[in-house]
Amino acid sequence: MLNKLLIAFNTRFGQSTHPYRPMVMWIMKKFLLPCCLSLALIAGSGMAAEKATRLAKLETGPASGQNAAQSPWESLNPKKLQLKSSAALILDEQGDAVYAKQTSEAQPIASITKLMTAMVILDSELDMQEKITITKEDRDLIQLTGSRLQYGATLTRGQMLQLALMSSENRAAAALARTWPRGKAAFVEAMNKKADSLGMHSSHFNDPAGLDAGNVASARDLGKMVRAAMSYPLIRKATTTRSASVYPYKGRGELRFSNTNRLLKNKDWDIQLSKTGYLNEAGRCLVMHTEIADQPLTIVLLNSFGKLTPFGDSNRIRKWIESGI
Repeated sequence: MLNKLLIAFNTRFGQSTHPYRPMVMWIMKKFLLPCCLSLALIAGSGMAAEKATRLAKLETGPASGQNAAQSPWESLNPKKLQLKSSAALILDEQGDAVYAKQTSEAQPIASITKLMTAMVILDSELDMQEKITITKEDRDLIQLTGSRLQYGATLTRGQMLQLALMSSENRAAAALARTWPRGKAAFVEAMNKKADSLGMHSSHFNDPAGLDAGNVASARDLGKMVRAAMSYPLIRKATTTRSASVYPYKGRGELRFSNTNRLLKNKDWDIQLSKTGYLNEAGRCLVMHTEIADQPLTIVLLNSFGKLTPFGDSNRIRKWIESGI
C-alpha cells in the first residue's frame, strides 16, 4: 500500500515546482506514513505468531506421544541388580537393552552354539523323519566327553535335533552336521553365514556342538540369535520340553533325556525358549526368551562361575524387574 501511495504522489506531484507539493508531502509524513507502517507491523506480527503456533504444534506433538508411551523400565535401578555372570544382557520386546554388562566382547559360548546348528538344519528343509545313525565320526575328540548315544544308535533327524537342543547331546549335533548334504565343513560354513546374516559380527563357529572353544560370540550377538530362533516353532518346543524318551536301539528299552535348564521345573517361570552351555573356557552360560511381569524379554548370561550361578542370576533378574516396575 505504501508503494502505491508513493507511485501516485510522484505521478501527480512529481515536479518540484508544483504549488501543492510541499503541503502534500507534509500530510504524508504526518499521517499516512505512520499509519502504513503500523499496519505493516501488525500484519507481520500476526504472521509470525501463526508460524510460531504451527512450530509449537509440530514440536510438542511427538513429545506428548512419547510421554504417553513411557517406558516401563525407567523405574528400574541397574545398581540394584548384582549379577555374578561376567556378561549379561536383557532385551525387551523391541530389542532395546533393559540391562547390559560387558555385552560387546566375544567369548566362548559352548553349547549355546546348538541354537545356530538347529536354525541351519531347519533352514535346509531336510526330511525330519529321515533316519540318522551315530558313527565314530560323531565322537568328541576335543573335550573327550561321553554320550548315551553309542555307535549304531539310530533316530530320526527330528529326534536328533530335539536331543541336541533339549539335553545338549553332542553326538546328536555332530551327526546332524555330518549328514548335511555337503558334509560337516560346509555345514559349519553355513553356520557362519547365518550368523553374518543376523548381524552377529563378533561371532565365529568352528563346530556344530560347541565343544570347540573357538565358537565365540558377544552377549549382544547372542541376543540377536535368541530373537531369531524364536521364529522357529520346533526350536521353541524342543528347548522347553522338560524330558523325552527315545528308542535308538532295536530290541532294547527306552532312553530318557531331560532338559538342562532347571528353571523349566519352576512354576514361577514362563519360558518360551532356552539353551544352556558349559566349557571350562566358557564357564556356565544360559540364554532364554521368557516373560516377566507380562513383559517379553530376552536374557543372555555368559561365563558364570558355579553350576547354579546362571539360574541364580535369572532369579535375581526376575525379582529385580517384578519389584521395580
